Amino acid sequence: MFAAIGIVVLLVMVFGVFTLSGGDMGVVLHALPIEMGIIGGSAVGALIIGNSGAQLKALMGGFGKVFKGPTYVKQDFMDCILLTSKLTKILKGEGPVALEPHIEDPQSSPIFSEFPKLLKDETLVHLIADSLRLVVVSSGTLDPYAVEDVMDQSIKSHHHEAIGPADNLQNLADALPALGIVAAVLGVVKTMGAIDQPPAVLGAMIGSALVGTFLGVLLAYGFVGPMALRARTVIESDGTIYQVAKQIIIASLHGHPQPLIIEAARTSLQHANQPSFADVFDAIRAR
Repeated sequence: MFAAIGIVVLLVMVFGVFTLSGGDMGVVLHALPIEMGIIGGSAVGALIIGNSGAQLKALMGGFGKVFKGPTYVKQDFMDCILLTSKLTKILKGEGPVALEPHIEDPQSSPIFSEFPKLLKDETLVHLIADSLRLVVVSSGTLDPYAVEDVMDQSIKSHHHEAIGPADNLQNLADALPALGIVAAVLGVVKTMGAIDQPPAVLGAMIGSALVGTFLGVLLAYGFVGPMALRARTVIESDGTIYQVAKQIIIASLHGHPQPLIIEAARTSLQHANQPSFADVFDAIRAR
């Protein structure tokens, strides 16, 4: 929503002020299809050259994140705390044998099934289930620091892949000014080929060429760059849910009391997604 509002504000301020100051939008509109075709086409070509099909698909998803925002909201982080706490409670209170059915087949687990949105996140499910499976197969003798190292590596690998669309958008933003110069240079070449034309014609042709530079800079710093930043923010916000699961599992393996475990996980969240201490414990008691 805010991204769409920002685009409208940007276009109105740039072209509106330009028009109010006496600028001729006719020159810009005349050159726009050609210059945009050169810049946009070369940008798409560069993306195809530098990325695989899966990466290009993920890049399209990155654009979606800009407008949709984070996948997870405050309730989802609360649910992650509840889900992971219930599983670690079974491990601590009933032992590895009681926990095993839930982590071996999460899709059939009544505990996982209580949280259908989280169950759709394969990365989160595997992170929780696989980490607890290490504890089960080791009969509870595994060093918590070793489990933490494994979880950190898993989260790091996922983040490296997840942040790819934001990195690609930023790379595109960095390239657009140069692609705008390419379009402008071609316009100048075209102008030089018509050097015998009257000054009015040459002026219009030079103006059209400069539109290429203008578009490259505007697209880079007004559109794609901010989109890259927004996509990165959204991806990192969603990624904190994996840290919540890790915090609870590792703290539980260290034998910390439940209030401390929950508080450590809760306070690791951004304030906008952070449930209150009372809300978390009321939800745990209610279940």
